[in-house]
Amino acid sequence: MIQEVLRWLVQTVGDLGYPGIFIMMALESTFVPIPSEAVMIPAGYLVQQGSMNFPLSLLCGVTGSIAGAYFNYFLARWLGRPFILKYGKYAGVSKEKFLKVDEYFHNHGEITTFIGRLIPVVRHLISFPAGLGRMNHLKFTSYTALGAGFWVTVLLGLGYLIGENQELIKKYLSQITVGLIIASALIVAVYIYWKRRFIR
Repeated sequence: MIQEVLRWLVQTVGDLGYPGIFIMMALESTFVPIPSEAVMIPAGYLVQQGSMNFPLSLLCGVTGSIAGAYFNYFLARWLGRPFILKYGKYAGVSKEKFLKVDEYFHNHGEITTFIGRLIPVVRHLISFPAGLGRMNHLKFTSYTALGAGFWVTVLLGLGYLIGENQELIKKYLSQITVGLIIASALIVAVYIYWKRRFIR
């Protein structure tokens, strides 16, 4: 059953081509439950088969991720922010507390956005607080692209090297995910130390 689903995904990505990668990765970056693994790993396999191009697949995956991230960003900024500022006090969220979100993303938006793109579940949600905090567009775009680019490259590489072997994909994907979580924790620890040591 799983192998049939995987073959269907490979066929779907192949049929839709690069626009399909862009659209599905854009949806994946919103709250639509499309896992990026189901898009980029088949694309990597198709690259290995010579049916797709690695740089173009990477470009479509990253730009799609940015497009989806901006959907969440603007949704939070245009709808969520006014709503919380107006009604948040009834849930114990004062304007003063909420404005701390602005300050946080002004000071730490880069590391938060980058790390958020590497962690499962969080990558779908990290754009909401960035939008609420009105994070700078250049920084948001740059660090979303950096995080998404790293993750998309990993998935493409996995599909290229392993292909349709579902058991190996599950094995290595879980190991990579754990490794990224550990690496993210170390990056955050170094960032906090650097901020406290050198930034006054």
